[in-house]
Amino acid sequence: MSNSTGSRSITPAILALACLGISGLSTAAAQKPATPPAGGSRFVQPEPIDFNDHQGWTQIFDGQTLNNWDGPSDVWHVEDGSIVGVSSDAHPSGTTNVIWRGGEVGNFMLKVEMKLEGSGANGGIQYRSESVPPQQHQIPPDRLAQMTPQQKERFENNQALLQKHAKWNLTGYQGDFDYNNRYTGQLYEQDSPRGIIAWRGQVVATEPNRKPQLLATLGTSDELKAFIKPGEWNQVEIIADGHTLTHIVNGHVMAVLVDTDPKFYKAKGLLAFEIEGGGDVKISHRNIWLKKLP
Repeated sequence: MSNSTGSRSITPAILALACLGISGLSTAAAQKPATPPAGGSRFVQPEPIDFNDHQGWTQIFDGQTLNNWDGPSDVWHVEDGSIVGVSSDAHPSGTTNVIWRGGEVGNFMLKVEMKLEGSGANGGIQYRSESVPPQQHQIPPDRLAQMTPQQKERFENNQALLQKHAKWNLTGYQGDFDYNNRYTGQLYEQDSPRGIIAWRGQVVATEPNRKPQLLATLGTSDELKAFIKPGEWNQVEIIADGHTLTHIVNGHVMAVLVDTDPKFYKAKGLLAFEIEGGGDVKISHRNIWLKKLP
């Protein structure tokens, strides 16, 4: 992807964000305060990263029930203190969500631990999202003619599942997460023509009537992928503050979007967890904490 800036207007806030990304938000060194210089200084390092610091946070999952959570009961349940979504070839989930019904989220910070099991597992965190009817996809006749009977059956089954789970169909921002870590950490927009907006390792800005603009990089996709643990628990954080949306996995910034396109930008909406993918799939979420921001 080209990194040419061309001639465009960058606000001080966006420029500051870009500099923040370049300065190494995702470096492990940020976890340990530097030794202060001899003689003392009025400048101090921040406290080390502490994912388990919940001062000022609200726990939005009680670890035992789906109180305030709403999803298809044949897909979502509570297991070992986690909200778990399951899918298999015999009982596929399709693409669906379990939605937090405790209110809409606007400016917030979210902490959650996630674990994906099954090579086809694909999920994510929907936020500032809204309920919409599922889109009915049409396959061009030439492509349809090339599909095998099994592929046609799978497509028809997926369409039927979308209708079955229409109540939980969402559009909006998503912190993506997949077992193979091809997309984990990126900012994807579900059921939207924008699709992937900020790929892993990118700081991106959107403006009206133009393509998204790359402002800075946080590292290569492969460099950041090394911090993600497939098949294990991962600490995931999302910070949504005004037009700036930040995705963090295991203490490393994965993607940042500054969204100033009024056609798509959403200031508030629903919070949910998504599941999709073929084969035997299991996606677990635990230690879910929310902090509202001004």
